[in-house]
Amino acid sequence: MKQFVALEELKYTGEQLRSSFAHTTYNIPGDSIVAFCGPCDVKKEYMVDLEDLQKGARIYSESMLHFIVEHHDTDLERAILRQLVLTNIVMDMLNRQPKPLQVRRIHTDLYDGDAKLTVSVATVTPLSSLIHFGINIESSNTPVKSRGLADYKIDPYDFARLVVKEYASEIDRLNEVRCKVRWVD
Repeated sequence: MKQFVALEELKYTGEQLRSSFAHTTYNIPGDSIVAFCGPCDVKKEYMVDLEDLQKGARIYSESMLHFIVEHHDTDLERAILRQLVLTNIVMDMLNRQPKPLQVRRIHTDLYDGDAKLTVSVATVTPLSSLIHFGINIESSNTPVKSRGLADYKIDPYDFARLVVKEYASEIDRLNEVRCKVRWVD
């Protein structure tokens, strides 16, 4: 599982949620988790969540920390389970801050009280499974009540490095566990 944190900003429009994004953008082939900061404004033609599309929801943030995960399998259920792993990693890291937070998970979204911190979606292509997970850095001008990393005085790049390392480690551990059991009759 390759990991990378980009230092240059990139606007997330939804177009980045595609097979080989890490390979074509950062020269990172294979299974990967990449992180970058930048605005978020998902265009309707790239909206993956059908509920959001039907509601006419706007996915927008002036500044967000984005994670794009790609695994080269096409099992949507596995992608959703990996999305939950990533969500739980982020929640645990937020709740372990020096000034402990009380972030809670509702499905694949994270909240502090009634303020939403994240957006997330998992999908598949004919080539791979994909996850976009974004956490607000700034919370102003979002379409819903929100909080962001700046509200907690958390550096997004330091946080990104911790998350990508932990996600890659967790996936490696899952693969090790899968390989150390024997089958039963």
